[in-house]
Formats: sequence, structure tokens, C-alpha cells
Amino acid sequence: MRSLIVLGLVGFFAQLVDGSLGMAYGVTSSTLLLATGIAPAAASAAVHFSEIGTTLVSGISHHKLGNVDWRTVSIIAVPGGIGAFAGATFLASIDGDAAKPWVAGLLLALGLYVLYRFLRLGGRRPSFSGKVSGPFLVPLGLVAGLMDAIGGGGWGPVGTPTLLASGRMEPRKVIGSIDTSEFVVAVGGSLGFLFALGSQGIRWDIAAALLVGGAIAAPFAAWLVRHIAPRVLGVAAGGLIILTNAKTILEALGATGGMVAVAAAAIFVAWVVLIAWAVKQERVAKTTPEQEVVHV
Repeated sequence: MRSLIVLGLVGFFAQLVDGSLGMAYGVTSSTLLLATGIAPAAASAAVHFSEIGTTLVSGISHHKLGNVDWRTVSIIAVPGGIGAFAGATFLASIDGDAAKPWVAGLLLALGLYVLYRFLRLGGRRPSFSGKVSGPFLVPLGLVAGLMDAIGGGGWGPVGTPTLLASGRMEPRKVIGSIDTSEFVVAVGGSLGFLFALGSQGIRWDIAAALLVGGAIAAPFAAWLVRHIAPRVLGVAAGGLIILTNAKTILEALGATGGMVAVAAAAIFVAWVVLIAWAVKQERVAKTTPEQEVVHV
């Protein structure tokens, strides 16, 4: 019983981060389950089944607060579900660890770019215009869904920084749309795991504990997204992307646990400082309404 309560808390905090920054639920939950000795396929299956409930609540919450761009959701969701189904069934035997450092390198570059685009604003107000094209969203959905099923979490870490880097959508719209479309991805991945593993290979108790915790956190996370300034959200998301992927790259290069911990601590401190700076600049922008508006 105690372990299920702990898993519920993990689901709560994982969804709180995921719902407010657009990533980390699957990665956080899967990492913990793998550390306890659960097989990768079973861990990813439990996470995906829990996400059916958490993403549904999250999507409803984001929609009510106006955080969703339904055009983006309608284009990216189905390819994401197809990619997740394929990753859970036909591609489950592929060694996802071999590709992780390369994917992490790409995402790290995107994270740095996202951070740069929001930091360069100074005291000026950010502006977003245009739409992300369908030919761009469809392959993005396929790849992100595929990585999500194989790695136990990838929809947010791939989709969120890519859309943020486009500079065409407000951060809250990116996060809300990615979280809402993830419901289809979770269904596709869950059906794939059910097909590949059968119901006996799925830990329903773990999935339920993660779901309850995540569902409680989802409305609060959506509220945070609605009320945090785009500049602050962009810097916070960019920093999280850099932190998580730098750790993956260092581990792939053979860095010791101590080296990884020191590097992660340094990045975390810098991240907090930059968020504080972004908050300060947002206050400057609010007190000077005639400031130039800059396209991100």
C-alpha cells in the first residue's frame, strides 16, 4: 500500500511538471519504475495506460483555460498515436538506448535555441504569429509518438521544444496542445502494448496509482500555464530541456555519477537564475507598455 502511495505522489509531481512545462511525465515515471526492477516494456505500458486518464483530465483543463490550439491538435495527434502504436508493437525490440544520445544532442540544441530566443528579448514583449504547417506537424507527430513508446517518454520532450523553437505559437498554446494531443498518443501506445504483451503483462495497480496522482495535479498545472508569462514559460521549458538532455549525453560519454551530479547541479542553479531574470524582465515590460514588441 505504501509503495502505491509513493507512486501516486510520483504521478502527481510528474504531471505537475508535464502539465506546466509540456514534458517529463513519462520520463520521470518510467525512470522510477525501471529503477525498481520492472521490465522496460512493462514500465512503459503502465505509464501509457496511466496517461490515458492524466492526459484526458489535462486536456480538458487546458481547454477550459484557453491553452489549446485545436488546429495543431487535430493534425499532430493521429500521427502521434500511429507512431506510439508502432513503437509499442512492431518496434518494441529495437534498442532505444543506442539512439538516445543522438536524440538528446538534437534536443539539447533545440533547448539552447529556445532559451536564446526568449533571453534575447530583454525588457521587450514577445509576440507570436503564424501557424505551424501540416507537413511539419505530421512527421513530428510520428517521430515523437515513436520515441514515446520506445523510450517510455518522448512525446513532450520531442514535441514541445520543436514547436517552441518554431516561434509561431505561444508557450502556453504549445504546452496545452502537446498535453491535449497526448491523449491520442497514450491510447495508441496502450493498444500497442496490450497487443504485444497481453493484459497479464501490464501492472494495473501501478498504472492506477500514477493515474490518480497525475489526475489530481493536471488542473493545477493547466492553471499555472494560463497565468505564467510566455517569457518565463519559455525560459523554464528551455532550461528543463537542457538539464534532462545534458544528463543523458554525459552518461553516454561515460561520465561518473559524481561528474553528472555536479554538472546537473550547475545547470540547475543557472536555470533558476535565468528564470528569476526572466521574471524581472517581465516586470520591466509590464511597467513600460510602450516597449517594442518582438517576434520570438
